[in-house]
Amino acid sequence: MSTPVLITVTGPDKPGVSSVLFAVLVRHGVEVLDVEQVVIRGQLVLGVQVAADHDAEGLQEYVEQAMASVGMGVVVEVGVDPSVSGEPTHVVVLLGKPVTARAFSEVARALAAQGANIDTIRRVADYPVTGLELRVSVAQDTDAADAALRAALADLSGRVGLDIAVERDLLARRAKRLIVFDVDSTLVQGEVIEMLAAKAGCEDRVKDITDAAMRGEIDFTESLHQRVALLKGLPAAVLDEVAADLALTPGARTTIRTLKRLGFRCGVVSGGFDYVIERLVDELGLDFHAANELEVVDGTLTGRVLGEVVDRAGKATALRRFADQYGVPLAQCVAVGDGANDIDMLATAGLGVAFNAKPALREVADTALSHPYLDVVLFVLGVTRAEVEAADLADGLAPERL
Repeated sequence: MSTPVLITVTGPDKPGVSSVLFAVLVRHGVEVLDVEQVVIRGQLVLGVQVAADHDAEGLQEYVEQAMASVGMGVVVEVGVDPSVSGEPTHVVVLLGKPVTARAFSEVARALAAQGANIDTIRRVADYPVTGLELRVSVAQDTDAADAALRAALADLSGRVGLDIAVERDLLARRAKRLIVFDVDSTLVQGEVIEMLAAKAGCEDRVKDITDAAMRGEIDFTESLHQRVALLKGLPAAVLDEVAADLALTPGARTTIRTLKRLGFRCGVVSGGFDYVIERLVDELGLDFHAANELEVVDGTLTGRVLGEVVDRAGKATALRRFADQYGVPLAQCVAVGDGANDIDMLATAGLGVAFNAKPALREVADTALSHPYLDVVLFVLGVTRAEVEAADLADGLAPERL
């Protein structure tokens, strides 16, 4: 009968620690059952679980001597339970500026109350927010347990000042291949139609209608027709001026550049206007886009929209069309938006992300982000800041830090 032995090595990280330890294990002919290692600010924690066929106490003595020879501390436990814990069932990403000890404590307490154990923690970002990725395991991974976990953490999020994203730790999480962004107040700052309205001298009236539509109080199609009608008589040249004035949301270039490196198909589906968006599509190298078309006659806007309106239902239809075009299952699609007209699109995608969104959208999204940096989406997808900056450096790009 073999004896289970758990070896935990701690101390300053340095070359040779693992080789010295495993040289001892080789001489004793043990079977390695599990290995885990983490380095935190230069401090190493290495855990090795083995099964010893003979002289477990002798093994303990040799391991202690070997680790002392390289200046490391070690705890050897003979006869520990050899069972290996189950695989993590969920990934929980915490995003804050900052993540306080009190907030983390509340998250840990909420997870424990749901019967979820934290298996591993890693930092995924230190800029523009602090991001921590927790892999947790729920004893009974049922749909009901999943819903309860999400509800508990969503309720906690606002109270502790953290964005908390929850996904099941399945292959699909690491297999996303297509992402679609809303444009106004998501990929770019502000609302294009309000910029046009400012040129026409009716900005306040248009903004009131826009706000009501984004809150879900007015049907989007009707609101679009009302707002566009107010632009009647505006010179079409104004469209070029507005397109040139568009300001990308901080982190937008980084986000698109990184996702394209990963092989994502990236595009936009907007309730805005294609003439303005096409310049953005070219600038960012996007793969696809869908938007509304303004009617122009003799160089002047008529106040009408041509063709079928890209409204709430139309956005979801466009996502399905692009997913089918590129052969990507909807479960491997991501949608990011901010308004009520994005509800169907986010619900259709495998992962729906509400970005600084109105309450109507936050309530139905898989993840709600409240920080004004689009690259936070990368951390939700499991990409780390270090990986982004390493890839940029390899391409000769300086880190984009303010």
